[in-house]
Amino acid sequence: METDRRLFATESIGGRAVYRLHAVTVAAGILLVLYYRATHVPAAGEGRAAWLGMLAAELWYSAYWVITQSVRWSPVSRRPFRDRLTARYGEKLPCVDIFVCTADPHSEPPSLVISTTLSLMAYDYPAEKLSVYLSDDGGSILTFYAMWEASSFAKHWIPFCKRYNIEPRSPAAYFSESDGLQDLCTPKEWSFIKDMYDEMTERIDTAVMSGKIPEEIKANHKGFNEWNLEISSKDHQPIVQILIDGKDQNAVDNEGNVLPTLVYMAREKRREHHHNFKAGAMNALIRVSSVISNSPIIMNVDCDMYSNNKDTIRDSLCFFLDEEMGHKIGFVQYPQNYNNMTKNNIYGNSLEVLNKVELRGLDSVGGPLYIGTGCFHRREILCGKRFTIDYKEDWNGGIKDKIQENIYEIEEKAKSLATCTYENDTQWGDEIGVKYGCPVEDVITGLAIHCRGWESVCNSPTRPAFLGIGPTTLAQTLLQHKRWSEGNFSIFLSKYCPFLFGHEKIGLRHQMGYCIYGLWAPNSLATLYYVTIPSLALLKGTPLFPEITSPWIAPFIYVFFVKNMYSLYEALSCGETLKGWWNGQRMWVVKRITSYLFGVLDTLRKLLGLSQMTFVISPKVSDEDASKRYEQEIMEFGSPTQEYVIIATIALLNLVCLVGGLRHIMTGGWNVLFNVLPAQIFLCEMLVLTNIPFYEAMFLRKDRGRIPFSVTLASIGFVVLTILVEVLVPIV
Repeated sequence: METDRRLFATESIGGRAVYRLHAVTVAAGILLVLYYRATHVPAAGEGRAAWLGMLAAELWYSAYWVITQSVRWSPVSRRPFRDRLTARYGEKLPCVDIFVCTADPHSEPPSLVISTTLSLMAYDYPAEKLSVYLSDDGGSILTFYAMWEASSFAKHWIPFCKRYNIEPRSPAAYFSESDGLQDLCTPKEWSFIKDMYDEMTERIDTAVMSGKIPEEIKANHKGFNEWNLEISSKDHQPIVQILIDGKDQNAVDNEGNVLPTLVYMAREKRREHHHNFKAGAMNALIRVSSVISNSPIIMNVDCDMYSNNKDTIRDSLCFFLDEEMGHKIGFVQYPQNYNNMTKNNIYGNSLEVLNKVELRGLDSVGGPLYIGTGCFHRREILCGKRFTIDYKEDWNGGIKDKIQENIYEIEEKAKSLATCTYENDTQWGDEIGVKYGCPVEDVITGLAIHCRGWESVCNSPTRPAFLGIGPTTLAQTLLQHKRWSEGNFSIFLSKYCPFLFGHEKIGLRHQMGYCIYGLWAPNSLATLYYVTIPSLALLKGTPLFPEITSPWIAPFIYVFFVKNMYSLYEALSCGETLKGWWNGQRMWVVKRITSYLFGVLDTLRKLLGLSQMTFVISPKVSDEDASKRYEQEIMEFGSPTQEYVIIATIALLNLVCLVGGLRHIMTGGWNVLFNVLPAQIFLCEMLVLTNIPFYEAMFLRKDRGRIPFSVTLASIGFVVLTILVEVLVPIV
């Protein structure tokens, strides 16, 4: 019978028997390596301290490798059956609220924000059941103006998309990819819509550049009256404006069809009140939406992650409405994909392995973590509800079809829920809503949901559900990973540590899966040791690995090559190129010795009360020259930073040590090269090869994106100092 058919399928990913055999052999190799380290400690004065440090680093790597196996043992993929959903429910589907968050009109241009918003309004879903909310934490009249412009353009854009089945439904993405010739629309109509869009974005960009809205435009909507000379991004009253009221019979597109509800919100900001960053904005949206639409499903997306798949809502509902498993599913998470990655993934930002391997692996042990964008939640679980066996959702929830209140009364009621003091003496940010106190509020919120008994699923359709803008400079990449690593490490060191908070609430493999990211930051310490000490030992001629003629070299060689070959296979199977994998290995080292290292230091400073939590927005724009270099896959440095000094110092240190190591070959002959120090020579050579772009940026390049001379000079000084210290106070 039709009612007995599942709305989604769960399929095991093949090749697991071969992978498990591989993992067992690698585990055996790792145990042999550790046994050798522990039983062959050299005498004092022969590099004992360095040897013990190598043992500590390898112990750490071994433990971390075991943790990563939790998501690679039995990954699964999900496949929703949209046709079955339609046949079973027709248009009797639940209402959906969509949240978009932005915070700065300069880092996140309003023209980018409205393209995302328009793509979400144009879903293939009943418009009367759809409400889109924008939280503007910058409280900017420029962003409100862009939303007002978008509300008018939507009357033309949404019917255009649905009439001709347009994909993607972000106008910026669509017009950059299409010339209209492949669509069913006439060239005249395509040009009309494009011209309308271009004129709108030009008006918005002009307003942003000037910082002013023309007075004649302000007269077109009462919302502009909310701004006066005393308002600033950090000090303003709550603003809630319903730009399109989906319950209003006059809120229709140019074909007479109902439009989705569209709401602008800027929660109250006062300098004396902590606003809890994005988590505070999300909680304000939950409350504000409860008096406007109150839909049982909430989807949130970052302002730069436009909808790339018109059927995403229906796909997600296949999981929630499934008769057998749906009642257990708390949220549906989609991978974070970028549309601006270079062919060879120069900064290692594609997240392909994380999306296609790790999220699917987590899906098999309780569910992927909540990554803060591209996620559908039940409203009730965001409000703290615990899972029970007899749980049943009221899918008729939502108040869009009830007797309409006066729109001004609704806005005033909503404003009262977005004040600074509303959450005082409440459970908001703790037991209710998105959790506070962590830079990665999404991860800790997802963990709490899992610990309340809910499961989650990862849906990764062939056509990505969302596409966004990834970092296009090294600085942006390092900033993003510093925030991620610092936030996840702070969770690991808090009461929400998965091994403690999740004990007896979620499975051990699920706890381990969360810790993959929680332990990103401390990986920096072992990596920093491994990229410096063996090279310094090579410079002094101190062996830290077995001789090539010793049988003990076999497990070292096996573990190194097999792990790297599997890493290459994993990357290639996820769509990476060979050069892209190599770039990823370089960035793996760079992020660990910079972003993750600072993540450790800043987390410890916060735990000691020496600093406060901050949230830095990653810029979504780069200058023209930097963009060209990104497209040409040339690494971008530019302004001097602490991170660049570390990168350059490590690169130069390995080059000096490799050249210095040649002295031992010249004096000791082939025995040194092929027997005593081959492992260290090989390791140092590999590091030098991965650092080639840094040498070019220091000594060969002349463009503005090169490593600044001041950084090169400082790095040379640190290398000289390091070698002098090693000579005076040797540890190798």
